[in-house]
Amino acid sequence: MTEEERPARRASDRGRYGRLSRERVLASALELVDQEGLSALSMRRLGSELGVEAMALYRYAASKDALLDGLVEALYLELEEKLGVAPEPEPAAGEPDWRARLHRIARAMYEVCLAHPRAVPLLATRMLAVPLARRPGAVLRDHERVLALLRSAGFDETHTSAVFRAFSAWLLGYVSVELQPMVDNPDEPDPAFRLGLHHLSPRELPTLREIAPSLAERGGPEGLAAGLDALLDRFTRPD
Repeated sequence: MTEEERPARRASDRGRYGRLSRERVLASALELVDQEGLSALSMRRLGSELGVEAMALYRYAASKDALLDGLVEALYLELEEKLGVAPEPEPAAGEPDWRARLHRIARAMYEVCLAHPRAVPLLATRMLAVPLARRPGAVLRDHERVLALLRSAGFDETHTSAVFRAFSAWLLGYVSVELQPMVDNPDEPDPAFRLGLHHLSPRELPTLREIAPSLAERGGPEGLAAGLDALLDRFTRPD
């Protein structure tokens, strides 16, 4: 454990915003990442932002990894908040209710990710590092929400697992592609130079040069929904 990660129980947790809470610590950490990226996040820097010694933060996150898990938790708590206030979906004609609800979850998570793009990599990296039972409660509740929805649709255990995996992979993959940086020079008015296409070999990468302007356009929630429908059709069409 580094000097920065060594906890101390006696450090004061009363900062410039009053006494700390886990919610305040995570909110400040997420704000810091939103503004400056994950590389800027450290216990020392976060303590400075909150007006406390770094050691005081260990009461709310036992390590840097725990703090990163807390950021994942904050994203899923925001998802819960969105789902709590969003109106119930109106299924399209002939569309089952469970499918409309799954679209609602995907759309809400998409909006959360676009609001916090610099924290999105944690949705993959921390899931790769943290066993299922040790994930934050808000993450587990989301797993339960989706799985219960699929079971209510009549899927058996095997198909529920398969659809859950496909849904999770599509959502995270789609968001990751949406957020990939494409612009090389934002001040350049010419689209080709703005994307830096002059850096790409026209002989070795002709198709990439041709399609890059289209790739730079986000698919938006419409693309998310279209892909999700295609995925669900795969699991619901008669054999």
